[in-house]
Amino acid sequence: MKQLSIFIENKSGTLLNILNVMKNAEIQIIASMVADTQDFGIYRVVCDNPDKAYSVLKNEGMVVTMSEVFAIVLEDKPGEAANVISVLTEGGISISYIYSFLVSGKGILVFRTSDTELTKKIIKEKGLHEFA
Repeated sequence: MKQLSIFIENKSGTLLNILNVMKNAEIQIIASMVADTQDFGIYRVVCDNPDKAYSVLKNEGMVVTMSEVFAIVLEDKPGEAANVISVLTEGGISISYIYSFLVSGKGILVFRTSDTELTKKIIKEKGLHEFA
């Protein structure tokens, strides 16, 4: 799954500008989160058309990158995230960052890892279900 990371200044209106650009381009945000410091932040977005979003945001002069992340579907019950992270950790994977959300009664765990190919292999071998 592709995720956008958008550099944003920590000032009023910056996030709204990004959201309006995406709204006007008819891009649906599926999940997002902001990691911030006092002066700036990184707005991470999973959306329905990441290639289009990337182009539109770049054309607006925004600093944006696209990276591969994983999104694993979980049962909505305690301990499911711990189970997935345990499988990855035991496989030698380090998690760079993680966030989650609920959709249609299922948990979705979005994360980036230290080794994309090994993560793909572990997901397949362990039968983890990826969110599409």
